[in-house]
Amino acid sequence: MQIKSHPYRGRFRGGFNIMKVTYYGQSCLELEINGVKILFDPFITHNPLAKNVDVNSLKPDFILVSHGHGDHIADLFTIQKNSGAKVVCIAEIADWLSKKDVTNVHGMNIGGAFNFEFGRVKMVNAVHSSTLPDGTPGGNPAGFVVYAAGKKIYFAGDTALTYDMKLLEDENLDWAILPIGDNYTMGIDDAIKATGFFNCKNVIGVHYDSFPVIKIDKNEAMDKFIKAGLVLKLPAVGETLSL
Repeated sequence: MQIKSHPYRGRFRGGFNIMKVTYYGQSCLELEINGVKILFDPFITHNPLAKNVDVNSLKPDFILVSHGHGDHIADLFTIQKNSGAKVVCIAEIADWLSKKDVTNVHGMNIGGAFNFEFGRVKMVNAVHSSTLPDGTPGGNPAGFVVYAAGKKIYFAGDTALTYDMKLLEDENLDWAILPIGDNYTMGIDDAIKATGFFNCKNVIGVHYDSFPVIKIDKNEAMDKFIKAGLVLKLPAVGETLSL
């Protein structure tokens, strides 16, 4: 497959630090950093809550994949083919993708970090499972810390509350993107506990409402976060927030 050259190259060096995030449902969101678009865990066409999102309109420069479950990679092939985006993921998923002719892939592993054109990405631990849609083992599930535009953003991926999050305590995170739907991941109460491990008061909640078993009471969630002295953002599908 021929890989296109990306028009963002060099743009991030201009000294303007603009960061925003657009939510596409479940754990899929796009982080835009000085014009560079980074899409996390693409799952849109099979999510009824994202029925108004045109998957073919998404043209990210990077796709970051936390693990192999279908509700995190279902639209990866379509979006990657349309955009030529570099896929960043655990080494086992990188190998699986390469066998399916996705050649613009950067494999990583837990604890490793790499400097990309837009900034630095570190892969961190997540406590979950990871099997690819065809049954292939997907290696370890993961989260990411993105260091760019003067900010530090933690995308936790699908995870239970884990004391490994304490390792991020000194990072001075600006935002944490946390699953709050319970059943498969942390719920609201554990997500609040997690913020105490890594000392971040600004949270974007993800991985909720897409299926009956992860339906949440949004008002209850907001009240609990407010009482804990935290800011919780629950953007609508398609909504953009400035970070």
